[in-house]
Amino acid sequence: AATAPRIPPTRLALHHFDINYSLQLKELWPSVRAGLLCEQKYGALLNNFSPLDHVTQELELLNATDFVSEATKKVQSVAAAEEAGRGESSEGRMVMHAETMTQAEISPPLRASISSNIKCYTFPRGDITRFRPARPNTLGILDYYLMDAASLLPVLALNVQPDDFVLDLCAAPGGKTLALLQTGACGHLAANDISISRTKRLYQILHSYVPKEIRKTVSVTSCDGRDWERLEGGTFHKVLVDVPCTTDRHSVMEDDNNIFHKRRTKERQMLPMLQLQLLMAGILATRPGGEVVYSTCSLSPLQNEHVIERALEIAETQFNIAIHVEDLSHFRTLFRDTFSFFSDCRLGELVLPHLTANFGPMYFCKLCRM
Repeated sequence: AATAPRIPPTRLALHHFDINYSLQLKELWPSVRAGLLCEQKYGALLNNFSPLDHVTQELELLNATDFVSEATKKVQSVAAAEEAGRGESSEGRMVMHAETMTQAEISPPLRASISSNIKCYTFPRGDITRFRPARPNTLGILDYYLMDAASLLPVLALNVQPDDFVLDLCAAPGGKTLALLQTGACGHLAANDISISRTKRLYQILHSYVPKEIRKTVSVTSCDGRDWERLEGGTFHKVLVDVPCTTDRHSVMEDDNNIFHKRRTKERQMLPMLQLQLLMAGILATRPGGEVVYSTCSLSPLQNEHVIERALEIAETQFNIAIHVEDLSHFRTLFRDTFSFFSDCRLGELVLPHLTANFGPMYFCKLCRM
């Protein structure tokens, strides 16, 4: 008998997403689908370990802007307007709102959460200019790292403070690890990934972007992240848990290493369990008062909010750990000029791909261990 034609994993992924995400995203799905199937947009994460003046000049001449500092300026302008306009009429406040945002839209954590040294340049909405490849300086250190700019939001949400002990539990290929180092605040950074081959890529990035004396503050390991609590439980101020997921954009675009390949069906079905185990390891690696940011590059609630809800339950019932979910809705207000956010997440925030701002998907949620 003739064998049935093999359906490419990209087609299987798109079919799966059409069924599930059309229910979740409703009328937004056609637009998100188009974004997923088109070329991804990148940001240029500037390397603070390399001289930056000529790079910023070059990028600004191309009409790119640093989306992090633009957001900081918004906060400062609101604070200044609030200070200057305590006796102003409501009309004046309405004009100010049209230009920036109201004080009510800015929650207290906002002021701290973006006092960051991270600089990432993006082109405006609708501008699909590509960045040139990174170039080395005289010491061989590259000037910027090209990445999905939405990948920086979990790092900004983690809000690393000076001398924090930080764990990046699933660190490879290394973009978020590099961003954590750009904060200049990590007292020590533990970067771990279960995959030895992917850890090699992480080493390459550290060697290409980070001077030797800074690399000494980073320890790179290749352990199963689920075992981390047994290795170093309760020691970190901040933990990033950027878990393996269905990598939705890759799944509809690339047949290589695609989790929707028939032979990987079981692995795909087990993802939410793996994600939960990794998040629990991250929570247990955090000291009381510490913070965890969980992130994926999937739109799936089963890999996003459901994992968070289950982790909160297990932390309380099995470990007697109370967890507070931090409200990150101010990120929506702050970065709305750069990213398209989904407004209906039960927990955390979700960046949706959009043809005019084709970043993401990127889900992130911040947990505080009480």
